[in-house]
Amino acid sequence: MDYTDYYKILGVDKKATQADIKKAYRALAVKHHPDKNPGNKESEEKFKVINEANEVLSEPEKRKKYDELGANWEQHEKYNQRHDSTDSFGRGEADFSDFFEQFFANNTGKRSKGQNRNSDFRGEDYQTEMEITLEEAYQGTSRIIQLENEKLRITTKPGSYDDQFLNIKGKGAKGSTNEYNGNLLVKIKVKPNHHFARRGDNLYLTLKTDLYTAVLGGEVVVNTLAGQVKIKIASGSQNGSTIRLKGKGMPVYGKPTEYGDLYLQLEITLPIELTKRQKELFESLRDTLSTNNN
Repeated sequence: MDYTDYYKILGVDKKATQADIKKAYRALAVKHHPDKNPGNKESEEKFKVINEANEVLSEPEKRKKYDELGANWEQHEKYNQRHDSTDSFGRGEADFSDFFEQFFANNTGKRSKGQNRNSDFRGEDYQTEMEITLEEAYQGTSRIIQLENEKLRITTKPGSYDDQFLNIKGKGAKGSTNEYNGNLLVKIKVKPNHHFARRGDNLYLTLKTDLYTAVLGGEVVVNTLAGQVKIKIASGSQNGSTIRLKGKGMPVYGKPTEYGDLYLQLEITLPIELTKRQKELFESLRDTLSTNNN
């Protein structure tokens, strides 16, 4: 019986992380799965040893034992031959090599008849993107996505955000059974909005107002994602000053009764052309203010 190098089988270093081992196993399992190579005995055998390697290296206790005793496997084999004459796996019932059965005989226990974990195979995850508007992100929306053999409706909740992932279980590539099907990962992309800027759950909007309203004060109507709102502009408002509208921002994702805020930044527009009379009035106002300040 020859020593089996499980690291070499999976193509990973002995210092590989569990994530590295998982990634390598999945790639090889996809390549050599019997369903993709019908009648290919070489791939079938390769698939068996790949699963055997993963059986050991993916479980910390087995991997630890393999790493500690792997270099002394011949002595371990001789010890087992002297002290353990039984085959704890039941030959013919589990599809593992002699090395595996001999090396892990004392740790793994007996498998039930007909059980073969080598046949378990998880399908790959699919990934796609779903583009929505800011208004749709606010209200929630849905799209129809065409998979290989079915159409799937994907629904978003209010408050969805850019680069969010929706995980639709079991709608990826087929696995050995439905239990092992991959998942569908839907990445949400929210289109930029020409009016609102979004930062977390808060929205920001530039509100243009004329000089007279800024100076004298008044009321203006603001379009929010929740509808129109009438607000008051205080007299003497300065260019760039901010007005906060509480609860008029984005819905907090997963918390339908909570909302962010809407911040309005005032942009005061000056009159471009003045009549002779208007110019005289501005000059009179300037002179009056200048006198009062002195």
